[in-house]
Amino acid sequence: MKKRRVGTTYRRQGQGSRQDSGDTRIRLVALVFCFAASIVVFRLVLLMILQHSFYEALAIGSHEISQKLFPERGEIFIQDSRTGEEYPFAINKDVFLLYADTRDIPDDETATLVEKKLATIFSYDEAKVATLFLQLNKRDDPYEPIEQQIDEQTKTAIEELVLPGIGFVRKSERFYPESQLAAQVAGFVRKNEEGETLGQYGIEGYWQKELAGEGGFFAGARGAGGGWIPLAGRLSQEAQDGVNLVLTIDRTLQYLACEELRKRMGEYGAKTASLIIMDPKSGAIRAMCSLPDFDPNTYNKVDSIAVFNNTSIFTAYEPGSIFKPVAMAAALNENLVTPDTYFYDPGSVEGLCDTPIKNANSKAYEDQTMTGVLENSINTGMVEVAMKLKKKRLRDYIEAFGFGVKTGIEIDSEGSGTIESLSRNKGDNVDCYAATASFGQGITVTPLQMVTAFSVIANGGVLMKPYIIDKILYPSGKVDSTHPKEVRRVIDPRPASLLAGMLVSVIDNGQAAAAAVPGYYIAGKTGTAQIADRGGYSEETNHSFVGFGPIDDPVFTMIITFEKPERKFSSATAAPTFGVIAKEILDYYRVAPGR
Repeated sequence: MKKRRVGTTYRRQGQGSRQDSGDTRIRLVALVFCFAASIVVFRLVLLMILQHSFYEALAIGSHEISQKLFPERGEIFIQDSRTGEEYPFAINKDVFLLYADTRDIPDDETATLVEKKLATIFSYDEAKVATLFLQLNKRDDPYEPIEQQIDEQTKTAIEELVLPGIGFVRKSERFYPESQLAAQVAGFVRKNEEGETLGQYGIEGYWQKELAGEGGFFAGARGAGGGWIPLAGRLSQEAQDGVNLVLTIDRTLQYLACEELRKRMGEYGAKTASLIIMDPKSGAIRAMCSLPDFDPNTYNKVDSIAVFNNTSIFTAYEPGSIFKPVAMAAALNENLVTPDTYFYDPGSVEGLCDTPIKNANSKAYEDQTMTGVLENSINTGMVEVAMKLKKKRLRDYIEAFGFGVKTGIEIDSEGSGTIESLSRNKGDNVDCYAATASFGQGITVTPLQMVTAFSVIANGGVLMKPYIIDKILYPSGKVDSTHPKEVRRVIDPRPASLLAGMLVSVIDNGQAAAAAVPGYYIAGKTGTAQIADRGGYSEETNHSFVGFGPIDDPVFTMIITFEKPERKFSSATAAPTFGVIAKEILDYYRVAPGR
C-alpha cells in the first residue's frame, strides 16, 4: 500500500511537471499570435487610414474601368447649287496610334528585335532608336505610345511582322479633301492640352459645339481575369454624335472665282484679295474667297496666323466710291432726285471740312445728271445728294442697309465696321462726316456688308440676311433647312429699278467698262479708296468693285477687293476681274443673253 502511494505520489509529480511545460508553450504561442496580430492591425491601420488615398487610387487603376465614349465629329459638305449634289468638305478619316504593351516584351533581346523592325519602317535616326529602346524596356507598362498618326497601309505592314507587344488604337482625324478651297470658310480643328478636338475659325469654330456632339461615359469594374463583374454595378451614358452641315457654297463657282482672283492678285501685286458671290434673292453665299489662304490639313505650317482671318467678313475698310449707290438709293427713294436731276460740278466743295472736298485728280465735271455723278464717280455730286437728304435721314438709310452692325452670318470672326462718325455732331445739317460718308470715306464696312447692300438694289429693295448654312443634318435623321429671311424693306421697287439702270450706265458709259459682259445688262460700281494713315490719307489704296446681273433677273451679286495693288485705279484691277468671273457665273447657270 505504501509503495503504491509513493508511486502514486511520484506519478502525480511527473504529471504536474509536464502540465507546467505545456502551459509555458501555450503562453509562448499566444504571445506569438498576439505579436502577429499587432503587426496585422498596424499594417491595416497604415493601409486603411494613413495611406488610404494612395492605395485607393492604385486599386482604381487596376480594378476599376472607366472609359469616356467619344462622339463622332459632324462632317461638312459643299454643293452644286444647280443640282443640289453634295461634296465632302470637312470629313473624318481613320488613322492609328501605335503603342507597345511592354509586359509582353520580356527581355532585351525581344526589345531589340521590335526596335530594329520599327526603326526600319519609320526610318528612325540614332536618337529616336535609343529613345524607342528605352520605351520598350519598361517591362510593366501596358500602354507606351510610339507613333501618333499611322495610315492603314503602314498599319498593315507592321501587323504582318507579328511583333510582340505591339498594338494599335484606331482614332479619327479631321481631313479636308479640297485642301485650300474656301480654307477660311472651313477653319480647322486642333487638339487642346486635354486632347480634346476644338474647332478654330470659320465653320469649324462657329459651329464647334454642334459639330463636336456630346461625349458619353461608361464606368464599371472587372475581376483579376479582366472580365466584367456583373453585380458590381455600371454607369453609362451614350455619346451623341455631332451634326452634319451642308453649306450654300457652290464647289464649282468657289474654285473658278478663287483661282481667277488668285491669278489677278499676283498680276496686280496686291497684298490681299477677297471675293463674295451671293444670290441676291435669298442671301445664300455661293462663293467666298480670302487670299492669301492656307491648307487646313497643315494649318500649323503657315507663316502668319493672319491668313486664318476671312477678310471677306472680318476686315473692315473705307469702301470709297462703291458706297455712292447707297446714298443715291436713299435720295431716289425719298423722291429728292431722279436719274436725270441736273447737277453742276464746280470741282470742289468748301466749308464743310478743314480742306476742300474734291474729285479724283481734282477734276471738275461741270454740267451733269445724277446718272453722270455715278458714271464719273463725282464726290462733289454725292455731297449734293447728302445735302438734300440731311444728316439724320442719310444715317437712317445707311443703318437700314445694314451697315454698322454684324449681318449675323453663321461663321466665325465676323466684323461690324463702324459708322459712328455720323453721330458725332448734333443737329441735322450735313457736316464733314456726313459729306464724306456719302462717297465712302470716314466710315468702314466689310465686303459682306457691301455685297448684301447691293443685293438690296438687285432684288427690288429688300435686305436679305446672308447665310452660308443650307441644311443641318442631325444624327437622329432630323433635317433643318435654312429658309431665306427678309430683314426689312429698305427702298421701294421703283427706285431700286432706277438705280439698277444707272449702275448699268456706269459700266456702259462710265469708268467701269472693263466689268462689262457682252450680251448682258450688268450693273456695278468701282471704288478706289485711299487708306487712312495717322490722321490723314496715304497714297496707298484699296480697290473694289461691286455689281450684279443680269438686271432684269439677277442670279448673282458679287464684290471683289484688292488691298494695296500696284495699279492706280480699280477700273484697271477689280473691274476687269469682275467681268471675267461674271461671265463664268452666267455661263455656269446657263443664263441666256438679254441684249
